Amino acid sequence: MPPAKKRTRTYDPAKIRTAVFAQFGNVRQAVGTLTPDQSALPTRLGDWTVRELVAHIGTVLAGVSRLLDEPEPARQDATLLDWPFATRANSDAIAGAARRLAEQHPDLSAFLADVEQHFTAGLDTYPGTRLLASSAGAMPLADCVVTRTVELVVHTDDLNAAVPGLDIPYDRQALAAATRLLADALAVKAPGASTEVRIPPYAVVQCVEGPRHTRGTPPNVVETDPLTWIRLATGRVPWHAALADAKVSASGERADLGGLLPLMT
Repeated sequence: MPPAKKRTRTYDPAKIRTAVFAQFGNVRQAVGTLTPDQSALPTRLGDWTVRELVAHIGTVLAGVSRLLDEPEPARQDATLLDWPFATRANSDAIAGAARRLAEQHPDLSAFLADVEQHFTAGLDTYPGTRLLASSAGAMPLADCVVTRTVELVVHTDDLNAAVPGLDIPYDRQALAAATRLLADALAVKAPGASTEVRIPPYAVVQCVEGPRHTRGTPPNVVETDPLTWIRLATGRVPWHAALADAKVSASGERADLGGLLPLMT
């Protein structure tokens, strides 16, 4: 019997749009409270400062606006799940752009407000089917907006880790979409059905080659919370450290995901 075909997950464009604006708004509000000393703090992203990280968060939306200003590709040649694996190759260019933006925009609150205005205009002008030449290839605008939930949630977590007491909240829908997209990316990277990865309350995926589970409790189970999963998938927390800190549980001989992570950086 051939393996069951995986169903492609779909996202409600209206809910995703609301989630992106909610999370970006949470960041904007927090940035307005940063002191000069806090802006100069180091982050866990190499030699980036908080100020450079904030500048990069602006590009999370500005990058979409820029792509909308470019000619539309002739045909789609990438899917939503191609995107996580295309980010690593662009890390050096991203770092350089963040530093330049931090220097060019002394008032980062005003910069973020301007970015949001242009992003809103783009979404109001173009349909979700409009193709963009993303880093992963030509993909629909609606899919690109889904990827913004990952960027915003990940970098919100980076800011919270860098600035004690900042505590930027996570929009529930943004956190859910980011969790699901990265869980599905794992299933693409390690296709199979021998291991069940549970990230309650947002996602459950099966992955890893091996005997297919059909009923009862799966023999190989990994379970963690959404933020820990996102940190694992993006390399913020190593697999062995999450296990040692009891942030993830793993049972079964095929439950070690250490060799598959991170999925993106």
